[in-house]
Amino acid sequence: MGLIPAAAKDEVLQAEILRCRQTASATPDIWWLGQSGFLIQWKGKCLLFDPYLSDSLTKKYADTNKPHVRMSERVIDPALLTMVDVVTSSHNHTDHLDAETLKPILSANPNVEFVIPEANRDFVANRVGCEPYMPVGLNDGVTVEVNGFTITGVPAAHNELERDERGHCKYMGYVVQFGDWCVYHSGDTLWYDGMPELLRTFGVDVAFLPINGNDPARGVAGNLNAAEAAKLGVAIGAGWVVPHHYHLFAFNTEDPAVFEREAKAAGQRFHTMLLGEHWSPTK
Repeated sequence: MGLIPAAAKDEVLQAEILRCRQTASATPDIWWLGQSGFLIQWKGKCLLFDPYLSDSLTKKYADTNKPHVRMSERVIDPALLTMVDVVTSSHNHTDHLDAETLKPILSANPNVEFVIPEANRDFVANRVGCEPYMPVGLNDGVTVEVNGFTITGVPAAHNELERDERGHCKYMGYVVQFGDWCVYHSGDTLWYDGMPELLRTFGVDVAFLPINGNDPARGVAGNLNAAEAAKLGVAIGAGWVVPHHYHLFAFNTEDPAVFEREAKAAGQRFHTMLLGEHWSPTK
């Protein structure tokens, strides 16, 4: 069985992003780059959430009892992402903090702002080879303005709401506001007490939520499942839910059709993206 193909990839995808960036529309342009990676273009600025664009995990686990067999094509060579103004890492797991992805992105974008959990600063600097002071560190409830985007850190439970000795979150999600738009990228998370109440205050237009679930037999930390993602979208009043964290590794995935059924049953508007697909949401 072949890899799931991308709707657009490499130079074709790069050209599309650059065209949209030149148009600089006030309506955001969104691309899914696989797993939890999304690129947002708004008024000529580009924000990139949690990219994983390599085979580093497949190579790392090739001869183990937990092989990371890839299901889908890599969407784009990270060196082609030359238009990035802000890039995030929500936590230290490699599919959200990948040196083989982030090093070429940081090199290709010398003025990029790199947003991370403050708790992870030293680990991040060591992994990607940047100076420790370079990233913008956030904690929950902390807001920064970077390159046209206002970003607020919110806790994520993967599986626990884990903090360092200073009380800083090790796993985070990000609420990003720009113009009259607000998006929420969950990172990796389960549902936790107070989560809907916290997120509802932001007026989220688009929520990027994981659907792969929490199965201890997989031997990895878990996430929301399809039903929980749909229900969380309703609970926070999200205009749209876009599912993520599936179709990358065969051992840790979900059929997006399950999420679609759950979202329809819950009355939650959603958009399931193809790899490399360009989508502009409506209010």
